[in-house]
Amino acid sequence: MTQTTGRPAAFFDLDRTLIAINSAFVYARHERRAGRISAMQFLKASAWMGLYHLSLVDMERAFAEAVRHYRGQPAESLRERTRMFFEDHVLKTVQPGAEAALERHRAQAHPLVLLTASSPFMSKLAADHWQLDAWLSNQFPIDEQGALRGTFERPICYGAGKVFWAKQWAEQVGVDLKASYFYTDSYSDLPMLLEVGHPRVVNPDPRLQREALRRGWTIEDWTG
Repeated sequence: MTQTTGRPAAFFDLDRTLIAINSAFVYARHERRAGRISAMQFLKASAWMGLYHLSLVDMERAFAEAVRHYRGQPAESLRERTRMFFEDHVLKTVQPGAEAALERHRAQAHPLVLLTASSPFMSKLAADHWQLDAWLSNQFPIDEQGALRGTFERPICYGAGKVFWAKQWAEQVGVDLKASYFYTDSYSDLPMLLEVGHPRVVNPDPRLQREALRRGWTIEDWTG
């Protein structure tokens, strides 16, 4: 195991943190309008997203059902659809405070890392846009023909799973999580907030706001 050196990194959640929207919900609505998912699938996705925001959903079960829908579809096709969606619907929702936070850590030579439950297609686009050093997200296995298998790598990059992937990455590059920062809006990210030395709460959901106030964590407003 690689020993850490005390070097900090800055980890950032994507939805409702770097951007103002839940991109998964907006993408589901986009897919519904394009006729690529059914009305029932959209209603399920909407319900899951509502429960996700309250940290009340079995995320792995919901994610498994959502990913299964794309089984057999060419990864390149989904990658291109996600790129168009990102350019048309996501970039305009970047939080004003996000750029300042990224530049602040970049000036200190902290590695910038996206840590999100989003798809690998969305995550790579976001990481490339902000010129981040790394991105950690859910991964979708692809078969020999370049089609999605309809599965994902475990553990899911959500909740405690984010800690798993962050630790793995940190050990590989010599980053100390106890010296690091993590920015998020969601109570579901509490495990990762507890893992880093500098938790940063951004426009939090109600449960995370209460927890942040109780623990004396820094709360930031990135909307203006």
